[in-house]
Amino acid sequence: MANSQNLEDMKLPELKELAKQMGLRGTSTMRKPELLATLQAARSGGEPPAGVTVRTPKADKAVTKATKAEPVVEETAALAEPQLDLSALAEEPKAAEPRRVRRKAADEATEEPRDARHRRDDERTGRKPRQQADEAGDLLASLDLGETTAPERRRNRRDDTEAPLIRRVHDEDQPRRRRRPADSSDEAVRDLDDILATLPTQKHDEPSDDGEQSEDREFSRRSRNRDRDRDNRNDRNDRRNRRMRGRDRGENAGEDDRRFDDRENRNDRREEPQEDLVPVAGIVDVLDSYAFVRTSGYLPGPNDVYVSMGQVKKYGLRKGDAVHGSIRAPRENDRRNQRQKFVPLQSIDSINGQSVEDALNRPQFSKLTPLYPQERLKQETAPNKLTGRIMDIVSPIGKGQRGLIVSPPKAGKTITLQNIANAIAANNPEVHLMVVLVDERPEEVTDMERTVQGEVISSTFDRPASDHTTVAELAIERAKRLVELGQDVVVLLDSMTRLARAYNIAAPASGRILSGGVDAQALYPPKKFFGAARNIENGGSLTIISSALVETGSKMDEVIFEEFKGTGNMELRLSRELADKRLFPAIDINASGTRREELITDPQELPIIYRLRRLLGGMEPEQAYQTLVPRLKKTATNRDFLAAIVQQANTGNAVNGN
Repeated sequence: MANSQNLEDMKLPELKELAKQMGLRGTSTMRKPELLATLQAARSGGEPPAGVTVRTPKADKAVTKATKAEPVVEETAALAEPQLDLSALAEEPKAAEPRRVRRKAADEATEEPRDARHRRDDERTGRKPRQQADEAGDLLASLDLGETTAPERRRNRRDDTEAPLIRRVHDEDQPRRRRRPADSSDEAVRDLDDILATLPTQKHDEPSDDGEQSEDREFSRRSRNRDRDRDNRNDRNDRRNRRMRGRDRGENAGEDDRRFDDRENRNDRREEPQEDLVPVAGIVDVLDSYAFVRTSGYLPGPNDVYVSMGQVKKYGLRKGDAVHGSIRAPRENDRRNQRQKFVPLQSIDSINGQSVEDALNRPQFSKLTPLYPQERLKQETAPNKLTGRIMDIVSPIGKGQRGLIVSPPKAGKTITLQNIANAIAANNPEVHLMVVLVDERPEEVTDMERTVQGEVISSTFDRPASDHTTVAELAIERAKRLVELGQDVVVLLDSMTRLARAYNIAAPASGRILSGGVDAQALYPPKKFFGAARNIENGGSLTIISSALVETGSKMDEVIFEEFKGTGNMELRLSRELADKRLFPAIDINASGTRREELITDPQELPIIYRLRRLLGGMEPEQAYQTLVPRLKKTATNRDFLAAIVQQANTGNAVNGN
């Protein structure tokens, strides 16, 4: 009765711990009355309730053989006390030792002082079977279950009433013993449940209702992981085997099969449409982080070809290069989105008529040495073309000249530019002629294209100012690339004033405004354009003849002209007074001239021209015009005119001498 009272005073976690120490399984979900009944039945050796099994530890091989020789009752009695047998095995697991000695050792281990056992537990690093026996003995000793000693309790449990339970436990453990290999090592536990049971609990005061269920779930989870890993390895092996079989099958295929496959591949290649490359040509326009090949002229168009900066560096492309390359042919249903609306350049065949390798070794325009003009561009063509004949006398043009045609409105500057262009095309066909029209009337562009045998680049006044600047920049860069190749280039610009106005509108404001509303920063690009004209040492020249508007009533035009007035080395001035009197060409003879004209003038003609200029210098513009032009009309060429002047001068000298 005292024993039952002590069990009833224990809490549910303590009862479950006691059941676990006694080897009872299936008690984690029991309530306290059921668990009390189970513990009392197990202590008295009665039949356990349904669902409760008794767990017994493994015995050593030698102990098992010795136990088989003893009566069944003693063996099952030892199985009913797993903690005592484990203690005996932990002390001296020898099969030849008598059972009495093992029981005595177990009793001594049970009656040891508690502090000695704790010191040994602290020194041990692993969980051995002896720990379970020590803890079971401590727990039984703390229960104070009457005055009976351990031997008496063992004798009480050896009665005939515990035979059915002991026999059933022995029968359940017998197949496991037969399944163990004969040479297995000595172990204190035989499965995962026994390993988990030997681990000490960290918090004995907290209820663990799902103890054994969590163990089962953990075991199931590990089993599933092992199965999953095994399946993955099998799948990898199967894929590897299939690849090996396919490779072996391909290597072992006959020569006929290979020939048949080659024939089929050739037929497929013939049937498939080859990706054709379309030739493309244009002018390279290099921007900040990319470039384009302008295929429709010098202005941006929808058919431009995209060029990456990598290709620009690879081929050494510069702004203004004329390239011939290839692009992929666009397909019928090829709809490029907004980001890919330009076709990329695939390859480059030539740059400015040279191979790619030769183009990499060309010089840079900025490093070429500029000189004064030394070769003349003759303007005289026909006897009735008085503009060219007058220019050869008063303001000759040489290769590399930087000239200004200063003209008021409606003075004939466009006609003068046409005459200059036609004279250059007729007298110097080796020169590359470029006519740049900025902010001009469309009909003048058409007339220039039909009358001039050269490259006409235009941006009419109905286009934005950014187009004017783009055309001018690309045109002058194109001229520089040709000069780098050693060619002579002539650029006729109409007009510098309108180009400066366009830069004043398109360029960002710098905050420094000159008189007339001209931004100081807006005058630099036109100066750069005009300053590119030069005669190159050892071949090549760039001649720029530009018109500048004056007497327009605009302060801005006056400021622009004053900025460019001192930059040129040749000036041809037109007179509004002569134009109003319909005296064409309306050239102001005394106001026109060329710097260092002696370098491009025939030494025999130079004294005669100087004498003529001194004669006309004291006259008014109209009087000088009336003196020179009628005499030019009477002669076929300027040489005849100068000869007539010499003859007249000699005649006069002879008359004066007589």
